[in-house]
Amino acid sequence: MRFRPIGPSLALIIILASATPAFAESAATQDSAINSDTQAQEDPGRGDVIIVTARRRQETAQEVPLAISVIRGDSIESTGNFNVVKLQQLAPTLQVYASNPRNTAVNIRGLGVPFGLTSDGFEQGVGIYVDDVYNARVAAATFDFLDVEQVEVLRGPQGSLYGKNTTAGAINITTNQPTFNFEGRAEVTVGNLNFKQAKAAISGPLSDTIAARIAVSSTSRRGTIFNVTSNRFINEQDNIGLRGTLLFLPNDDLSITLSGDYSRQNPECCGTVFVRTGLTQRPLARQYEALAAAQNYSVISRNPFDRLTDIDAPLNAGNIIGGASLKVKLDAGPGTFTSISAWRFWDWKPENDRDFTGLPIVSASQNPSQQDQYSQEFRYNYAGDKVDFVIGAFGFKQRIDTQGFEQQGAASSRWNLTGTLANNPAVLAGLTARNTQFLKSTSAALFGQANWKVTDALTIQPGLRINYDKKSGFYQRVVTTGSGAILTCPQPAGSIGAAQCGVFTPQTSAPSVSDWNFSYDLNANYKVAQDVLAYASYAKSFKTVGINQNGLPLDSAGVPIASAGVVKPESVNHFEVGVKTQFWDRRATFNLTAFRTDIKNYQATVTNGQLGVLRGYLANAGKVRSQGLEADFKIRTSDRFSAYLNGAYTDAKYARFVDAPCPPELSGGTTVGAGQTPSAPGTPGGLSPANCDISGQSLPGVSKWAVSYGAEVNTPLTLLATDGQLYVGFDGNYRSDFSSNPSPSIYTNIEGYALSNYRVGFRADNFDIYGWVRNIFDVQYFELLQVAPSNVGLIAGQLGDPRTFGVTIKFNF
Repeated sequence: MRFRPIGPSLALIIILASATPAFAESAATQDSAINSDTQAQEDPGRGDVIIVTARRRQETAQEVPLAISVIRGDSIESTGNFNVVKLQQLAPTLQVYASNPRNTAVNIRGLGVPFGLTSDGFEQGVGIYVDDVYNARVAAATFDFLDVEQVEVLRGPQGSLYGKNTTAGAINITTNQPTFNFEGRAEVTVGNLNFKQAKAAISGPLSDTIAARIAVSSTSRRGTIFNVTSNRFINEQDNIGLRGTLLFLPNDDLSITLSGDYSRQNPECCGTVFVRTGLTQRPLARQYEALAAAQNYSVISRNPFDRLTDIDAPLNAGNIIGGASLKVKLDAGPGTFTSISAWRFWDWKPENDRDFTGLPIVSASQNPSQQDQYSQEFRYNYAGDKVDFVIGAFGFKQRIDTQGFEQQGAASSRWNLTGTLANNPAVLAGLTARNTQFLKSTSAALFGQANWKVTDALTIQPGLRINYDKKSGFYQRVVTTGSGAILTCPQPAGSIGAAQCGVFTPQTSAPSVSDWNFSYDLNANYKVAQDVLAYASYAKSFKTVGINQNGLPLDSAGVPIASAGVVKPESVNHFEVGVKTQFWDRRATFNLTAFRTDIKNYQATVTNGQLGVLRGYLANAGKVRSQGLEADFKIRTSDRFSAYLNGAYTDAKYARFVDAPCPPELSGGTTVGAGQTPSAPGTPGGLSPANCDISGQSLPGVSKWAVSYGAEVNTPLTLLATDGQLYVGFDGNYRSDFSSNPSPSIYTNIEGYALSNYRVGFRADNFDIYGWVRNIFDVQYFELLQVAPSNVGLIAGQLGDPRTFGVTIKFNF
């Protein structure tokens, strides 16, 4: 069966984006992000001015010599992209994939984190910052934006300006700050699937020197998949958030900001649907179709877009995140000193179905975690006639504790074993692995960047970073049988104990490593004309050393491979050239970027085919390369019409990866011995290579082509004696096909799709009401495909949202 998205072609949508009355305020998105305290003077007849802080100072986006997308808070709301996961619909170079909040990958240009289940032992390649505070846990990407002013997506290494080193880019989120004028806003949305969202914020003075702001939000929605086993909809939305901020201005030179936030999610999530099966190297009798038939099991539906599942394990994605920060800014002569002290926490309480079926194969799989992080950043910004610079120091410390619990069910023996043992459910039923682990991580850095204005047109911008990292971890797996006895391994060949050791192997490891790194970058930019800026940059960066936190792979004797405990740091060489232009009296902008990033010792997720290593482990691939072109066009012909068209071509590949994990069609058979030749893909009972050479193949999760587009048109209208505007808006995005497996597979390729969203409404000075439809053509598409464990050929998937619609009402006062 082939599942092909249904919807208008990309060409038709681009025509509509140019001709249809529409607007993604991401046109002005990327078109006017100015906070009330730093409002730029605008000429009503010209395009808006975008103020950004990407380089730790306020400047217009067109003056910044790097690739950056800026998305306003009201644009995020009007387009329904209310978290980082959904934000990729407005930023073509951003890729976000999540099987649950913990296992979320946020990448830029295909780079950031390895595709697959998450390990705590490596760093994120894309940093997420909220009001200058680094969020170490990528689960933050799944929470609702809370009172956000704007989001900046920076592409490329950012180590010489940001506290935590990031090799692929950064997402810089700025929230609305307290004001000394009383103001407030409220927003209520209702829609199909019982969607309900409410947001409110209020701000004002407590005294002549103290102002406060508080914001709350709540989102809930029925799930999009019906589980016939539990008789409930799953993959629902359930999010509550609270943020409070105090601003103290004792004089004109000093500001002190104290912020705190708390967000909670507790959805019944995250389940999958049956997608397809594909032949592996296993004997036919040991593949999904035969195994399911032998247990009289028939999946509830073989059409994934029936949105039905029968998974039988409990589901939960309980998730709490929050913290507090203190920001002090002091104007000191020609510069500004900034101190940012922060504490953040994360509490993860999951329940998963890891066999993706309605059979009791894996009866429980959960790894609850608790994280605490502390960070301190000092910066000094100096502004001179010929030279500007930023210098800083950063310290970071975190601890993560995890208590894992995995248990095999009554159907596990038949699914995973052969011979007479397969017919005895008691062999594996109740076999339990309890994992205790922790990670201690410390990081310290000195960084800086200077701007030397050689002439009025030419600026040279060097930057550097010195970084120290230390990681120490502990992992212990204790295995008990169904009778409660502690299992020790190895056991005699052919015995029940040996079969149990093949599923869960007890082990203890305590990897530890420390490392120093030096990185630098150089940017040269030249003002070709008043509204034309050309730039070229080079960055030598790194991604810090990692450790394996989910257990180590075993050698042929069943002994953990100690050398696999440490993963080498990535070495990054990044090249970029670009041009930023404004024309038509600055009513239009067109920016073009070309880039190439080469990474040696790329940190990748691999597996060794062992049943008990369901989460895989980290290892270094030889070399990865990402290169491409990006273009951003925005136009605002008048107050009545705006449009945008942003596109990216990304060619991201494994340049060299000779010992990669094999795709499912080459897995599950007898390992090839000396002088033997691996069987053809999908040959039942064949010979499987120990590993595969996937050099030259595409990185997972990366579409070669990605486009976002939209427009809005409005006309004056008086409604119920209120002067305002009637408006119609359109936003769309397209992504070409991409691989959903670390090693490209014929079974896990996701076909490209285009999504289209419309809205129509009426707005006045303090009031806005609009109706919206998202995915108006009800395109059927996958967000993620997953290979089931044990190499049985089962492919499960997570579905994208169907058509949704609703009404939003906003008030400002």
